[in-house]
Amino acid sequence: MNLCRAIIIASIFAATAAIAGPSLFLPQVLGHCQVPCGIFDDPARIATMRENAASIRKADQQLLALHGIGTLESFNQSVRWTMEKERSAEDIQHIAAAYFLAQRVKPAAADSPEHALYLEQLEGFHAVLVAAMKCKQQVKPASVDELDAAIERVAVWY
Repeated sequence: MNLCRAIIIASIFAATAAIAGPSLFLPQVLGHCQVPCGIFDDPARIATMRENAASIRKADQQLLALHGIGTLESFNQSVRWTMEKERSAEDIQHIAAAYFLAQRVKPAAADSPEHALYLEQLEGFHAVLVAAMKCKQQVKPASVDELDAAIERVAVWY
């Protein structure tokens, strides 16, 4: 009986995946793994952060255009654009923290020549994290300008 249930459940998942696509059941991989593989594509991560910032800018423009219309459709679209802003900002934060800060920014002792660069990188990625947070909180072109500037500040190292 348990085997039959398992086969039925597996069949339902397979059929649903065939219709909705396998991504419905598989977690999306963002950024990079944290196993010590040594395979890094820093320019790709910077490009992804830039693309996400562009999505946030577009979302802000659309939200400003939809503001005050007052229809259910405009409300629906506003929610969808807000969700995209959240996703894009969280993706930037994940890349900055889990990829760059955790794996690429290397600590340097206070008496080493690399210490100044280490502190500069910490400040740079902190600025990216804070700017992405502000983009989630606000609908202002200036917030996205700060995010773009923070990303460009760290991009020079990669």
